[in-house]
Amino acid sequence: MTLSKRPCSLVSGLLLLVVAAGCSGSAAGTGGGGGRGGRGRGDGGGAAVPVVTTKVAERDVPVDIAAIGNVEAFTTISVRSQVTGQLQEVLFREGDFVKKGQPLFKIDRRPFEAALQQAEANMVRDRALLNQAEAQLARDGANAEYSQLSAERQARLAKDGILSKDAAEQSRASSEATAATVKADRAAVESAKAQLVAQQAVVDNAKVSLSYTTISSPIDGRTGNLAVRNGNLVNQNNTELITIAQVEPIYVTFAVPSIQLASVRSRVGKDKIPVTVTPQDGAPQSIEGELAFIDNIVDASTDTIKLKGRFANSDHRLWPGQFARVSLRVTTIPHALVLPGQAIQTGQDGQFVFVVKDDGTVDQQPVTIGQRVGEDVVVEKGLKSGQVVVTEGQLRLEAGTKVQQGDGRGRFDGAGAGRGGRGGRGRGRQQ
Repeated sequence: MTLSKRPCSLVSGLLLLVVAAGCSGSAAGTGGGGGRGGRGRGDGGGAAVPVVTTKVAERDVPVDIAAIGNVEAFTTISVRSQVTGQLQEVLFREGDFVKKGQPLFKIDRRPFEAALQQAEANMVRDRALLNQAEAQLARDGANAEYSQLSAERQARLAKDGILSKDAAEQSRASSEATAATVKADRAAVESAKAQLVAQQAVVDNAKVSLSYTTISSPIDGRTGNLAVRNGNLVNQNNTELITIAQVEPIYVTFAVPSIQLASVRSRVGKDKIPVTVTPQDGAPQSIEGELAFIDNIVDASTDTIKLKGRFANSDHRLWPGQFARVSLRVTTIPHALVLPGQAIQTGQDGQFVFVVKDDGTVDQQPVTIGQRVGEDVVVEKGLKSGQVVVTEGQLRLEAGTKVQQGDGRGRFDGAGAGRGGRGGRGRGRQQ
């Protein structure tokens, strides 16, 4: 009998252990915050759910377009010689910044000085020829006047029978010949004057050619690589000596989607459209400029329009050819309601946010979202300025859930709840 009772005692003991384990598990599940919180009402028995909140802000929101731009010199000049000659002197160093009118090169002046002296001598000769022609005209004019008076006098004498008609005819013919000589003298004077004007042009041209022997900078800018050294022969309008790039001011060329063209054009002529660039020079500071150019055609292959921003560039941070990040401000939305983008939730009925009411519970509020600006979004409908919305911890919320608001850095006033992030985890075991 004793042996038959021992198995029954063993079974009873095992049943008691199973019941005790079940009760212990139930108690542990009730006391601890184990497992991932669902969308229920917080931790056990209506406890407040820790969340991070923020207020709906109202401010003017700038709308910018980001692009990658290429820095372009305001003007690039190819310096060439306008005369043919030997390069004698270079008056700068490669890479120097030069001013407009600053001498850069000198070409051998001697051939041009000789040509100028010859032209000036020819002009002196032509001026003497003009004076001679004018003197001849004056002399022949006086003779013509005397011959005319003599012919008239002899004609009267011949009429009165005092002088023969033959003598009167000879006097008249002499007077007419002298008058023709005066006309020829006048033509000679006009020819001499024209020759003098032509020779003056030769002198002026020689002076200009002589001035071309000193080549000066046509703009303010930075010099590039020197292509010709001292002693080389440079050909007129053929040999490129150097290029000069004007970097004050300077352009940044970039492209934006053509869909933005209307908003950009609507501001042209009304006010300055700001353009901000950040060059790839390691410095975080951006550079402010303004829109200076809109291309006259949309690139059909990329559906973009080319724009140019103009910058003073007095510190020379922008360098021709380098790339830069560009931000074009197309408009500013006044008095916009702004929220962090992480506050926006998406459900079956569209986008919504959890709004914290005065009693500490939350409610789902449908919203209409507009422009995104960085990490924030503009709320067009559904909210008012100053309302409190949840930005972290939404996965454990539903309409009517009581919440405990944190300070945005993971610290909460209560001690019981775990971390209130997205889908916040409680502690796995009760301490």
